Amino acid sequence: MAMALLMVLDHLPHIPGLFLPEVTALLHALTRCVSAWFAFAAVEGFVHTHDRVRYNLRLFFWASVMALGNGILNRLGQEKGVYVSNNIFLTLAVGVFLLNLLNNRWPVAVRWLLAIPVLLAGMLLTEGGFVVLPVMLIAYYLRNRPKVRDLAYLLLGGLLLTQALPSLWMYGSVKDGVDMFLFNSDWLFITVIPLIHCYNGQRGRSDKFAKYFFYVFYPAHLWLIAAIGYLAA
Repeated sequence: MAMALLMVLDHLPHIPGLFLPEVTALLHALTRCVSAWFAFAAVEGFVHTHDRVRYNLRLFFWASVMALGNGILNRLGQEKGVYVSNNIFLTLAVGVFLLNLLNNRWPVAVRWLLAIPVLLAGMLLTEGGFVVLPVMLIAYYLRNRPKVRDLAYLLLGGLLLTQALPSLWMYGSVKDGVDMFLFNSDWLFITVIPLIHCYNGQRGRSDKFAKYFFYVFYPAHLWLIAAIGYLAA
């Protein structure tokens, strides 16, 4: 629930004029842990679900619902520049598909031969895939080695930081450089590490509200923000 509320803070700046650019950049940086948490949670769901294929199909179904809703909203709001492209469901679905692929009974070499193109395509074509998919693979393969997992996350964060640092001097002023550095702050996904350590490994609520809350809340809040942005434009 806390991650869902933090996610809203990241998306509220989609409403024109709601925040100053500096505040928008800061909120973007502060909320980089959200997608990493959802990636970690998706892996936990994969590990504990009774039907991994059905779990994967559910993610792809909601990714399709999200894509359809986005398309309708974008078409209706194009005259005012309304555009919704977010679809973390698709990213998570591709990640779970990778885990399913890597856990079948084919020879290991065949599994990875098929998985690598899926991984590369997912990293390039899905929302935040270049962070979320590696986070999911690390979470799965190092789930019983938390110290090594944390180190792998820090190394990945360091790699992303080296890509973000040039933002500080590539623009005309210090302010612009800092703003762009904050926007290029995907390396801050590492702030999820202490949150993961707060997770006790036990299954939470299993009622329908807990099961479907994220599937409903995620598109609903984005579409509501888009509608408000349309009215405010």
